[in-house]
Amino acid sequence: MKAITLHQPWATLIALGEKRFETRSWATKYRGPIAIHAAKKVDKEICQQEPFRSVLAKHGYTADNLPTGAVVAKCQLVDCHQIISTGYDAATLYAVGIPKVRDNEFAFGWYKAGRYAWEMADVKPIDPVPAKGQQGLWNWGGERDASRT
Repeated sequence: MKAITLHQPWATLIALGEKRFETRSWATKYRGPIAIHAAKKVDKEICQQEPFRSVLAKHGYTADNLPTGAVVAKCQLVDCHQIISTGYDAATLYAVGIPKVRDNEFAFGWYKAGRYAWEMADVKPIDPVPAKGQQGLWNWGGERDASRT
């Protein structure tokens, strides 16, 4: 299964269903199952800022108890949208060309023109499975990888 490594709290936000788009500087043609791997790095500063702090707290998380060095969810990568421009319209934030990017979703990504938003669907959180992450898309062998870390 393909996997992507994200720093915390972004990996957990996807696992919780609070973040649907992962923004990246590069596009991918890959579509299909993908594992969400939480890197060992936690951005403790961002965890103290809103809306991160309150969304994490709603699920019982703080910067100090986020899982790290583990796969935390499985989902489907269903699309990769190029961000053309961003804007603010009354009470709705949006990124042109990307459906349903609003409110917290907008705060949880970097929607700068020229970047890409990877759309995740059918997210299923899992008990953290230890794994060594990598840059880019990489192959995760599933729970059997736990014995290799």
